[in-house]
Amino acid sequence: VQLQASGGGLVQPGGSLRLSCVTSKRISGIKDMGWYRQAPGKQRELVATLNSGYSRMKDRFTISRDTAGGRVQETMYLQMNNLKPEDTAVYYCKIDTYLSGDYWGQGTLVTVSS
Repeated sequence: VQLQASGGGLVQPGGSLRLSCVTSKRISGIKDMGWYRQAPGKQRELVATLNSGYSRMKDRFTISRDTAGGRVQETMYLQMNNLKPEDTAVYYCKIDTYLSGDYWGQGTLVTVSS
């Protein structure tokens, strides 16, 4: 299974971006879905998870997923509002499963700068 993250880019402070993460096929036995980020020179950190309800920036970032029946792939999103320069990082999506381990996306770069 491959995860493809997209939606990153350059945005001014106060702006918004929506990241997407699409899998190559539908996944069964999903335990959780989430977004992580890694800023230059820093360790990767958890941003938000869907099922366990964690959010590092509850007032600015919202995680969601596509739950339509009959879907052939998984899609999750990270809506980011009021972005700040300290949000600059590579953002990674991750899916945890009960039986097949964890899957990571390749990352998408978000740069917040004027």
